[in-house]
Amino acid sequence: MSASGRTGFAGAAVGIDRAARSETQSSAMSERVMQRKLVWWWVLVGSIAVFSFAGQAASDDTADREVFYRYETVAVGLILYLLLLSFALLIATGLNLREAFALRRPASWRRATAIMVGTFFAMWLAAGVLEQIFHAGEEQGLDPKRLSVDVLPAFLLNVVLAAVIVPIVEELLYRGIGFTLLVQFGDLAAIAVTAFAFALAHGIVEGIPVFFAIGAALAFVRSRTKSIYPSMLMHGTFNGIQVILGAAT
Repeated sequence: MSASGRTGFAGAAVGIDRAARSETQSSAMSERVMQRKLVWWWVLVGSIAVFSFAGQAASDDTADREVFYRYETVAVGLILYLLLLSFALLIATGLNLREAFALRRPASWRRATAIMVGTFFAMWLAAGVLEQIFHAGEEQGLDPKRLSVDVLPAFLLNVVLAAVIVPIVEELLYRGIGFTLLVQFGDLAAIAVTAFAFALAHGIVEGIPVFFAIGAALAFVRSRTKSIYPSMLMHGTFNGIQVILGAAT
């Protein structure tokens, strides 16, 4: 081999070595960034849980049967959930938002629909059985009294809040960025941890098993479809049916 050939070969080897070191450093930096974001996610969901339990403890035991018939419920809910969405977006800063929040269509909507429908009925059955045991809905105290015409406009706005705004934001926070940050430990860990955080967010000790089952079902759908949209649809449908049935009965 000529001197120029040896020099060229050595230069190429050095370039490859530098590229490998750069890739390793970049990977390590990316891992550190993800770990910091996971810590901040824990701070956020932990704060939500603390405030929820504190609010539940500070409230009296009287159920507010008219909460879904007030305009202020919509106003406060919008402010709260826009704030939570802002924090979730802040945690995801620097990441590809489409990947961070799983904002992508399922590979097959037919398969995703089958998974959604099957999981939805299993979730509904499990939640119903656990509700009979732990009475989470009674403890939450949000079942509305029978609907009347004079409160219909406010009620419809609250249905939109409960069936559209709340599911979108909660799915982005728990099954979106939360699941993405936790999936490094495996899908099962991501499902279990996000479900537990979701259960704690409701601030009801008796409701933890019920809300854990719901959160696990939603996270399972997120895991199987690789998309946040099916779990949003499931969550919205579940909330909407619950509120409407509560008002109708």
